[in-house]
Amino acid sequence: MPMSALKMTTMSGAGMPGGLEGQSMHTAGMLMPAVWSTTYAILVFLMWWVMMIAMMLPSVASTVLLYGALIRRGTESDNAPRYALYFVVGYLLAWALFSLLATIAQWLLELRGLVSPDTMTLTSHFIAGGVLVLAGIYQFTPWKHACLEHCRSPLQFLTERRRSGSNGALLMGLEHGTFCLGCCWFLMTLLLVGGIMNLYWIAGLTFFVVVEKLAKYGDKIAYVAGVLMAGAGTYLLIFAG
Repeated sequence: MPMSALKMTTMSGAGMPGGLEGQSMHTAGMLMPAVWSTTYAILVFLMWWVMMIAMMLPSVASTVLLYGALIRRGTESDNAPRYALYFVVGYLLAWALFSLLATIAQWLLELRGLVSPDTMTLTSHFIAGGVLVLAGIYQFTPWKHACLEHCRSPLQFLTERRRSGSNGALLMGLEHGTFCLGCCWFLMTLLLVGGIMNLYWIAGLTFFVVVEKLAKYGDKIAYVAGVLMAGAGTYLLIFAG
């Protein structure tokens, strides 16, 4: 019987498969799909959302602190903590939507034997290679860099899109989260390549997101990463199987 998402989460620190090199690349015919009850689906959604929170908060923390500092300088300084909290909630709502879509995608992929229910990784090197190539290409698209530029310029966003009150803070957080989602959503799909339960892979992607958004030459690093991802994906496509 497949392990539940909750059980797998508690076991994530030990015995991890090494992503592409682990046990995840079985043939589709050897896999038994997980039984997706409502409870299991909710657990998978929560797993994705908690993971997104852990991966994205380090890169947005400076924006939240800056927002709080701007509020404290104004006439509503006493409301700064509350507004900052609403901003964070709005930001996380954007990633809740992504987590919902990721859960649906995982369910569909498991039904077709394309994702292992045990390791939650893609079962085919060929498909994994295709995802890497597409992720690499996305790094060069105007949509990616428009969203990345927004995330790298929080002061401009906070001054130009400023709204008043708690609802305004919530909407600002949601809008900022949507831009960050546009910047990073394809990177998050790589969790299915290296392993959703692979802590090293998760830490590596988190570090890259922080560098891409906060480092001086983060926009240039995004291009370099795109080349590396496309190269790794091409290698898998050529030597798949």
